[in-house]
Amino acid sequence: MLLASLVFFLTLVFVIWQPKGLQIGTTAMVGAILALAVGVVDFDDVLRVIDIVWDATLAFIGIIILSMILDEIGFFEYAAIKMAKLSGGNGHLMFVYILLLGAVVAALFANDGAALILTPILLAKMKYLKMKPLAIFAFLMAGGFIGDSASNPLVISNLTNIVTAGYFDIGFVTYAKHMFLPNILSIIASIMILWVYFRKDIPFVVDVSTLPEASSVIKNQTMFTLSWIFLALLMMGYFIGDYYHLPVSIFALGGALVFLAIANHYKAVKPIMTIKAAPWQVVWFSIGLYVVVYGLKNAGLTDIIASWISALNNQGETIAIIGTGFLSAIISSVMNNMPTIMIMDIAIDKVGYVGNEALVYANILGSNLGPKMTPIGSLATLLWLHVLAQKGVKITWREYMKVGLVITPPVLLMALLGLV
Repeated sequence: MLLASLVFFLTLVFVIWQPKGLQIGTTAMVGAILALAVGVVDFDDVLRVIDIVWDATLAFIGIIILSMILDEIGFFEYAAIKMAKLSGGNGHLMFVYILLLGAVVAALFANDGAALILTPILLAKMKYLKMKPLAIFAFLMAGGFIGDSASNPLVISNLTNIVTAGYFDIGFVTYAKHMFLPNILSIIASIMILWVYFRKDIPFVVDVSTLPEASSVIKNQTMFTLSWIFLALLMMGYFIGDYYHLPVSIFALGGALVFLAIANHYKAVKPIMTIKAAPWQVVWFSIGLYVVVYGLKNAGLTDIIASWISALNNQGETIAIIGTGFLSAIISSVMNNMPTIMIMDIAIDKVGYVGNEALVYANILGSNLGPKMTPIGSLATLLWLHVLAQKGVKITWREYMKVGLVITPPVLLMALLGLV
């Protein structure tokens, strides 16, 4: 356990630190190689990890490629301007509408897509509107939070969702049914608590007349029109895939490549550049970090966590659901939600999936919301902070945790009550 913990700790430190420009995927793969070298995992464990995460990582790449194409044609900028103008210049209404937009983007394009695509657009528009620094901070923090807190409704909304659905063989429709109410409660609680927290920093009036017309930012009208039809067909594809028990990545990645071919035909994007720009490092990050975490599983960590979950189970369903959710949240905030989701999935599987299905969804909620307590909790937050730093906006750990530690627990509790 000591050796496996040391390997994991060193890997996580270097993933966060990224010395000399090393990217997160490269660092995670080095950690995996180290875990193999010292014997905390073997080659069979690596194959097991790949079997667990391949569908999730390929689906994620597909979702991001699709997001990048839509971003290139002006889809998200159009939506952001529409929501801003819909507020009629009321700053508080704009705050709510932007959060609702973030919730929709997170649901359809994953929390990482919201972080990578929507964040720079919102930042640019807020600077264009000449908002004060405190107002910009409020909108950015709220937007970053909703990206994770609203990433629960569909299997495709978060990497953690895809991994768990694949591990327990949960269908697209079954998943959506169970997570509909918790996600609605999470969104409502997020908006209410974020507004209460930031209400003094939100301007009462914003001059939205200076914003360009939404239609003016569309770079390819044909592709923009086709995108609505394609997204509807893609959503139908997910339901068809569920009926025939097909991997979600067939539609997420396959659909993205079809859309890329269509975009190339209408000269809306350059396919090679789009594919190269996709976050392939996430693939290596997922595999590498999961291999390192599998070493902790081999060392007995999942057995310990399984005993905790069993103890919670003995206290009744409500305590078990809330306890499992907060356990997942705390572990995620300390050691990142990517490894946490697998450790918790294995632990719940040891306790027994049949009869404890609600604990699986509680684990997802904890792994999706809990990471918002610290900057290292999720890949989406790390990407979000990286995007902001590239744009000259630096948010310190203290500033981040001052918000995250206050807002996350009540939102998570509200979402978990939706499972009871």
